[in-house]
Amino acid sequence: MKKNERIDTRLIHTGSNPNKQNGAVNTPVYRASTVIFPTTENLAEALKFKYDKTFYGVHGTPSSFALEEAMAEIEGGYRAISVSSGLAAITTALITFLNTGDHLLMVDSVYGPTRNFCDTVLKKFGVETTYYDPMAGSQIKNLIKSETKVIFTESPGSYTFEVQDIPQITKIAKEFGIKVMMDNTWSAGFYYKPFNFGIDISIQATTKYQAGHSDVILGHIISKSEEDWLKLKTMTSNLGQAVAPDACYLALRGLRTLSVRLEQHQESALTVAEWLKNRPEVIQLLHPAFESCPGHDIWKRDFSGSSGLFSFIIQYVQPEKVRNMLNNFQYFKMGFSWGGFESLILQSDPAKNRSAVKWENSGLLFRVHIGQEDVQDLISDLKIGFDRLSGKE
Repeated sequence: MKKNERIDTRLIHTGSNPNKQNGAVNTPVYRASTVIFPTTENLAEALKFKYDKTFYGVHGTPSSFALEEAMAEIEGGYRAISVSSGLAAITTALITFLNTGDHLLMVDSVYGPTRNFCDTVLKKFGVETTYYDPMAGSQIKNLIKSETKVIFTESPGSYTFEVQDIPQITKIAKEFGIKVMMDNTWSAGFYYKPFNFGIDISIQATTKYQAGHSDVILGHIISKSEEDWLKLKTMTSNLGQAVAPDACYLALRGLRTLSVRLEQHQESALTVAEWLKNRPEVIQLLHPAFESCPGHDIWKRDFSGSSGLFSFIIQYVQPEKVRNMLNNFQYFKMGFSWGGFESLILQSDPAKNRSAVKWENSGLLFRVHIGQEDVQDLISDLKIGFDRLSGKE
């Protein structure tokens, strides 16, 4: 794509080449395992480097190559790699750069399954994990050991939405030759450009905003350098990581409308968050665009917008009242993942998943994803839910 093209234009055209697709606007679905080589010379040439062209289905097809081109373009990386899920993107990136005896610095507010992987699989293979305060910034230097090989960040954090000072962390990491990875799913690579702030490896759960319709499981690893990309691609090949071409097609189609969908998610989420901020039941709003969220000033400095996911904390009420509220919402449904067109809500207790910094808030935390419904209907749904909490309904 042309360097002066703006993001909305790139989203429409990257990963698409109608001239090579018999004029079709969308990259077709290529379902392939075996790939035929017409001559021994063609086969020998393909064996020299099997990651750039269609060699064998597990290594990719034109469907996955087109999506990878688009994912790298959005984030400004060198190249992207498709894997089976967002979690697979995290775990594959970690084991690519960690070996037995190495030390990992993992943010304490990380996605729960990432923590589980560190505490089980990495521990089993002799990798030590130290969890650090998401607000550590340059103080992370005090936790670095000679064995530290990776610093993993997630900004904002899962459920509690602390915004990390990534430039401070990457500056320290470069002094020690440490790779810095970031789970950048919240911004969809649209509102935050990780490679502009020193990140080496960016991770996306493409399941969420890129696919956008709650019907795809997919993940991507985007690297800043060719060297790191080759290491990651070799690892995915060694693991037999493969993605369905139909999933790639759906995600690439979702990318075309990412900008307009994110705009609506952002606008509605800000409206709902502003309403929640003024509710007597709410004691803290954890939305990066609001001052009450840790790291709000960093968000203002480094991000260009906000998505539809945030949390709020209410005063403690009896569990049966919470169940009555959650069980009877009309539009807010309980379910994992997010980034689709529907609104979601989940209760969470961050204290159960913290080890570096104790979670002190005694209120009840709810994470919401604001979907594409009319925002006034969503606010009405929440208001009726709060009425159930107080016994008014």
